[in-house]
Amino acid sequence: MNIAVCGIDLAKNSFQIHGIDEEGQVSCKKKLKRSQVLKFFANKPVCLIGMEACGGAHYWARELSKLGHTVRLMSPQHVKPYIKGNKNDANDAAGICEAVTRPSMTFVGIKTQQQHDILLLHRVREQKVKNRTALSNQIRGLLAEYGYVLPKSLPKLRSQLLILLSEADDDKLSVLACRQFYLLYEHLLQLDDQIKALEKELHSIARQNEDCMRLASLPGVGLITATALVAHIGDISQFRSSRALAAYLGIVPRQHSTGGKEALLGISKRGNSYLRGLLVHGARSVLRHAKNKEDEHSQWFKQLAERRGYNKAIVGQANKTARRVWALLTNQTYYQVAEQA
Repeated sequence: MNIAVCGIDLAKNSFQIHGIDEEGQVSCKKKLKRSQVLKFFANKPVCLIGMEACGGAHYWARELSKLGHTVRLMSPQHVKPYIKGNKNDANDAAGICEAVTRPSMTFVGIKTQQQHDILLLHRVREQKVKNRTALSNQIRGLLAEYGYVLPKSLPKLRSQLLILLSEADDDKLSVLACRQFYLLYEHLLQLDDQIKALEKELHSIARQNEDCMRLASLPGVGLITATALVAHIGDISQFRSSRALAAYLGIVPRQHSTGGKEALLGISKRGNSYLRGLLVHGARSVLRHAKNKEDEHSQWFKQLAERRGYNKAIVGQANKTARRVWALLTNQTYYQVAEQA
């Protein structure tokens, strides 16, 4: 059984294999259990393996690469046109096998275990922040039912909640209610401590990574955003240009051009929404501080906000930041503010 190119349709327990030889003839169609995958490829000559970039794909790519095989990950939307017939595992594997051989196919970089460790911290932190926001909203909503209205600010909620509970009127807030609000307050403090611990871990990783420190020198990019960018992007050489990275993050206009007429629509919002959100939040910070600055970039930013509006200026700054990220990682340099003449 000679396999030159192989497509694998990944799943939780059942993996479909589709292999072809050097002449393009089908040489293998096989369904494997999870425990059989590595044993199967360990006994095969080195070949090209294609997979969709889905859950668990990076793990399998790393393991198969250790066996000497060349592994390529592809976005599922790019594989879809090569799938023929109805939707089933065998047709999916065949489509993946054909797609990986296309010279025009774009591939997804394989993430290392260290990158996944950083992403793990970001995912856990993101969930903790969402839980804290939900909890604070719940506390405000429950208090409103008793006639107490607290401001939206999280620091003000922490400071005023204890004062409110200690001075609460028994006619408005019973002992039972006070006890429950104290428990909610303790839960809120626990989430604060957990988020701070995760951020401390991310800061420690960032200070030991040269690329993170390079990105942190950019306006609007802190150590948390820097670690997220480095972990998601990986090898910067997979992006041909700065615009390619901006397009990957979904902060360029969506095209709908035809007949030689160029039509640019709204921002595509493709790619990773978490990264895009961090860059947009960073751009808001840049605009807030640009109001008190007179350098060339701050002047450009303020004029753009006046001419095109606040939100469009923010996205424009996020786009510029993404292009600078590509430049810093490609040239292995730090950001330097241009001196005024």
